[in-house]
Amino acid sequence: MFQINSINPWVWKAHPEVWVLVIAVSLLGFWAVKVIGPKVVDPGQKVVSKRQKITFIVATVLLFVSADWPLHDIAEDHLYSAHMLQHLLITFIIPPLFLLSIPMWLANLLVVSDTFSSQIIRKLSHPVVAGVIFNALVALTHWSGFVQFSADSGIFHYTIHVLLFITALLMWLPVVSPIPELRLSLPGQMFYLFLMSIIPTVPAAWLTFAEGTVYNHYDDGYQMWGISVQSDQQAAGLIMKLLGGFYLWGIIVFKFYIFAREHTRNQNMKTISTRN
Repeated sequence: MFQINSINPWVWKAHPEVWVLVIAVSLLGFWAVKVIGPKVVDPGQKVVSKRQKITFIVATVLLFVSADWPLHDIAEDHLYSAHMLQHLLITFIIPPLFLLSIPMWLANLLVVSDTFSSQIIRKLSHPVVAGVIFNALVALTHWSGFVQFSADSGIFHYTIHVLLFITALLMWLPVVSPIPELRLSLPGQMFYLFLMSIIPTVPAAWLTFAEGTVYNHYDDGYQMWGISVQSDQQAAGLIMKLLGGFYLWGIIVFKFYIFAREHTRNQNMKTISTRN
């Protein structure tokens, strides 16, 4: 009883590995814009746009929030629903923001060049390959033994988060790649995102309708905010399906609006050309 009552999720914990990662990302962004950019971009042209700067800052801040105290500690030790929210940020929100912040010249250096790493990126970012790798890893992270080992090993947990982030970047490239040639057509992007929204339904339904405790690690006798273990599991499933699904479907609707607008504009131009 003393051990349960002594649990305090709001006690600050240092995560230097997260600080190193965030600082490294920030320094790489600064170095790319201030050192590499002026050498590559033609004089008179902007190295990076204001929108790209803001997107990069937002993505970096969200990366810090999702990986550091208190969200990380609550997600790791107390609420699996918070864990699911954390994964939603590092797979669905932050990666596309980082991709949108990359200027064309930098993307060309990273991907279009003939280096071995750029060839690997192009192969792994193929829609089928990226989608399979990402969803396979996501499915694996919901296995109970995997969750327990991740909770027992901080290094393993950190490594999995890095892998999730990297595979999410690859998964998002066919949709928001800075290089148009690597993006699918708008109908292709909509179908691709539709598949990404359907696949997580299986683990989400499993969590929502599971009887008993799925992850023993979160059944420690401490109910944060009075949330029971089963309610926490159900909330995690709903976050995965509803929040993640609505987010992806919102992008699909936006893509459809762009596609319909372009189609209408092209039809109008053809009509005008025919009349002339």
